[in-house]
Amino acid sequence: LEDDLLIVNIACFKLYLLRGNELIWTTPVQVGKPYHATPIFKSTMTYLVLNPTWTIPPGILRNETLPRVRRDLAYLEQQNMSVVTSKGAVVDPATIDWDAPFRYAIRQEPGPGNALGRVKFIFPNEFFVYLHDTPSKGLFARAERAFSHGCIRVQDPLVLAEILLQYGEGWDRIAIDETIAGGSTTTVFLPEPLTVMLLY
Repeated sequence: LEDDLLIVNIACFKLYLLRGNELIWTTPVQVGKPYHATPIFKSTMTYLVLNPTWTIPPGILRNETLPRVRRDLAYLEQQNMSVVTSKGAVVDPATIDWDAPFRYAIRQEPGPGNALGRVKFIFPNEFFVYLHDTPSKGLFARAERAFSHGCIRVQDPLVLAEILLQYGEGWDRIAIDETIAGGSTTTVFLPEPLTVMLLY
């Protein structure tokens, strides 16, 4: 194993950050529901995104979002969501035939209600799983925290961002907070890649 390592222990709903084989930080996490279990794998984190957008995955789109939108078109505005083409162009939802096969994507724009919260941490993998913030803060009070569709929700994600960026140029907590307050989606590369292991 690498000396610097981020481990998510799925079974006990905890994240551990190690530097030089020493534990330097830990925080509670929320993981996947039984039918959307968080997968077990190893990858490398190279960047994070402040004020992320969330493009709704096909399964959630088909089974959850589209039925809600078809019942009430106002759901899109209530959830700060946009309908977009494959090239990212925004489409007026009033011009769409919602009874026809849906050939667009739905994207939730940045903001406090975004399902990914204010930051997501990217480590490429075939499962499209990552670490992220969440507006569902109250769920961290539960002893068992299997609530997500597979991604890992971090209780203190801005602290994690601060630790991961502390050896980089110009990304202290003040810069992180100011960027988030500005509202624009911003990609920040880690000073060094970090191994991530999701384990049960």
